[in-house]
Amino acid sequence: MASHDINTLLTSFLKKQVVTSSPFPQKEKIDVHIAQKEKHAQVHSVMAPSVDKMLTGLIAATFTPFTREGEINLVEIGPYIDYLTEKQGVRNIFVNGTTGESMSLSVTERKILAEEWCQKAKGKMDQVIVHVGCMSLKDAQELTRHAAQIRADAIAVIAPSFFKPSNADVLKSFLKEVASVAPSLPFYYYHLPAITGVNVPAKDVLDGIEKLIPSFRGVKFSGSDLMDFGRCVSDSPPHWSVLYGVDEQLLAALAMGGHGAVGSTYNYVGCHVNKLISAFENGDLVQARTIQFKIQELLSYAMKLGFDLGVNKQLMSELSGLCLGPPRLPVMPCPPDHAQSIAWKYHSIFPEC
Repeated sequence: MASHDINTLLTSFLKKQVVTSSPFPQKEKIDVHIAQKEKHAQVHSVMAPSVDKMLTGLIAATFTPFTREGEINLVEIGPYIDYLTEKQGVRNIFVNGTTGESMSLSVTERKILAEEWCQKAKGKMDQVIVHVGCMSLKDAQELTRHAAQIRADAIAVIAPSFFKPSNADVLKSFLKEVASVAPSLPFYYYHLPAITGVNVPAKDVLDGIEKLIPSFRGVKFSGSDLMDFGRCVSDSPPHWSVLYGVDEQLLAALAMGGHGAVGSTYNYVGCHVNKLISAFENGDLVQARTIQFKIQELLSYAMKLGFDLGVNKQLMSELSGLCLGPPRLPVMPCPPDHAQSIAWKYHSIFPEC
């Protein structure tokens, strides 16, 4: 999609926010209508989602497609979903997260993307989890209301990382305020201390959280502290999902009772990781380890070349045939030979699914 088409979409989206009968100037018209929509969303959110489903198995943390000019590229989302379901056997997605460059997107862009993912996933995906975490509490609440409006299956919230919460109680207060605007929408805490710098144990965040957030349903645990992860699993009620987010250590998390996994590599190794999970569930630890070691071999090779988000996104384009475009600054584009080299390594390690 050309950049002028995206600009037309953005303009159209904003025009929908305008109350034409208002006597206020244009900006105030937009603010008034957004407030009305948010009030409606609070009522609407009581009905969403229609079914509270346990989240298990693989969840792909999706990349955000961009045009060459750096604008969001909605055209690729439908084919992206088809690729995940048909080629990778992945039927759950986590959108607008770290892999999706959420913190480099505007609130308007995140709304447009979330709505497109949800619409295109209908009848194809089991669950769409929309990440709504922001540095601003008000922005996070706005995205939460919108997620309820578009009937996302769940939301997730990462800790704010500029003004950091000083302890678990402060972080829980922040999460509670976000969840309060859509009280029936299943809610997940997104634990990523290496990026946020919020080094509060996830177990401390989970303690007593359901009293504050009745819709709380689990955690996306993207840290390497397996003791903290194990304590989350051991003390979680049966209706929570404790999901692991360090792809190269998934088998260890499964052995500790993890219910599933959220990760960027499941965009292109999902079919192999599904086999890992099946082998583990069937008691075939030798096969499960073999697949895990292959994933570690691939990622170790990639890390030696510099495996950042830009490289990972380009690798997905190489392996899937999708046109995901470059990352948005300050993430730098991937040198073409790096992604091609990693793609070659991938094909040398893994047979076709």
